[in-house]
Amino acid sequence: MALPHDVSLPDALHGPRVRLRPLGQDDAAALWEAINESRDHLAPWLPWVRHVQALADAQAHIARARTRWRRGTDLAMGIFARDEGHLLGGCTLYPHTWALRVFEIGYWLRRTARGHGYAAETVQVLTRFAFEELKANRVEIRVDPRNAKSRAVAERIGFVYEGTLRRCAPGADGKPADRMVYALIADDDQRPDWANDGENKIGTATKPSARSGDLPSPL
Repeated sequence: MALPHDVSLPDALHGPRVRLRPLGQDDAAALWEAINESRDHLAPWLPWVRHVQALADAQAHIARARTRWRRGTDLAMGIFARDEGHLLGGCTLYPHTWALRVFEIGYWLRRTARGHGYAAETVQVLTRFAFEELKANRVEIRVDPRNAKSRAVAERIGFVYEGTLRRCAPGADGKPADRMVYALIADDDQRPDWANDGENKIGTATKPSARSGDLPSPL
């Protein structure tokens, strides 16, 4: 489903230490470097990584992501260090259905950015944006049971484990793989404090400078 007319996407989202924004072609070299240094730990979980074998592949990956952003079919962004500005990894807010406002969060970090809490902060920023700005009814994270680090992120920040879907998605090797499902819903009394309205917000948005769905022009 295409981006609804009443949805205006921001230029960027901010947390205390991270800035999330769509990647542009100026980021292709940084993306290629991040993937290349992290290939061994990303490849078992992210099938697309094996297709990024050169700078041109990173450029093509970004071009596809920008098209999906404009259409509202997949809101993929780079994770940047808020102060230093270097690329830490990537994330996505995938709308399973705009009609029901159900979203899935995905995330990855380059090797040198692991172990500093950036993934948890990114998920918190995306979750608050989904609930507060996109009026989400449900936000979920689906994790391969073998990916202990990704599971730990969902569990540590308070997503509710709902069960495991067996052989429901392709693994990096193309074979059917299980997915553990963690979720928060809009009216859930189990939602952690950071996901509720009020002070001490985890994330803020830079408002768009153009019409809904447009990408920031400098990218």
